Amino acid sequence: MAFWRIDLGGRGPGYALRDILAPTQAATSTARLIAHVRPDILVLSGLDYDHSLAALGALRDLVAEHGHDFQHFFARPSNAGLRHPAQAQSPRARTGPDDAQGYGRFAGSGALALLTRYPVDLPELRDFSDFLWRDLPDSLIPERDDAWRRTQRLSSTGHWDVPVILDSGQRLHLLIYQAGPPVFGDAHHTNRLRNHDETAFWTAYLDARLAVPPPAGPLVVMGGSNLDPHDGDGLHQAMRALLTHPRLQDPQPSSDGARHAAHTQKDRAHLGPPELDTVHWPQDRGPGNLRVSYILPSVGLRVTGSGVFWPHPDVPEYAYLGAADSPPTRHRLVWVDIDRASLAGEVLN
Repeated sequence: MAFWRIDLGGRGPGYALRDILAPTQAATSTARLIAHVRPDILVLSGLDYDHSLAALGALRDLVAEHGHDFQHFFARPSNAGLRHPAQAQSPRARTGPDDAQGYGRFAGSGALALLTRYPVDLPELRDFSDFLWRDLPDSLIPERDDAWRRTQRLSSTGHWDVPVILDSGQRLHLLIYQAGPPVFGDAHHTNRLRNHDETAFWTAYLDARLAVPPPAGPLVVMGGSNLDPHDGDGLHQAMRALLTHPRLQDPQPSSDGARHAAHTQKDRAHLGPPELDTVHWPQDRGPGNLRVSYILPSVGLRVTGSGVFWPHPDVPEYAYLGAADSPPTRHRLVWVDIDRASLAGEVLN
């Protein structure tokens, strides 16, 4: 299984579909890399949502052209770009990307998606995207106006509990999310506090502190927290709490490419191991390379392998990352292989 923030979209409705159908160099590079890794389950963030799932379907077809088939694909509406009810009360008010439920220039910008060879158990699906921030136990929601606090959702994009039906008939629950950044924003430090709570949501869910109980069976947390457990901006304790949760294990996917790329002054000052980094920020700005993408299986699952697809520049696979001066995304695909007795010897990639 794999998670990857692809950043394919975000400019306006229909642009992602147009780029995939063309296809552009970025779309081709994305599809080639996915087909090369060949995951059975792939969670994506950064792909624009449309109600017919045309962009996701087109990407699935483009990946198939490069040699890897996904039988099923799934997505739900995103909070990114969704107009905030507090703003809707003033139809003439000027609004921008920061005024939506989640940052976005249009509804569905930079959303979550799932490509899988296993069907989704739709009746058992839980979509927490409309969960109100103020309802999170011990939330850090800032003291802003009442109308905003009454209607502000926690998720920047979404929080999903998606059960997939494995070949054995057993359900594997995918706890999927993509958090917003802990920087930018307003004087209330809204982004910093929300970023913390978007990850803290899964800790509360697994601890049975929400109105609905967590799944009793096997599960995997998959997503982008935009939060390193040690370095960069943000309230790191939320990520550390999830990484050390008693129901989860951290395979610590790593790569030679990340270790080689950690050569700036910022990178050398980091506390976390550079080989675990999952994003390569430009040298002239940003906090340096960080670990911000995760796959955390439950402790009952046996992990047989893991990694970050970040090859060393000296190996041929490095070309899959795209042009060095203009890569399709700064983020790297994270993968984990799981082998369980209930799968009758089959390996889940």
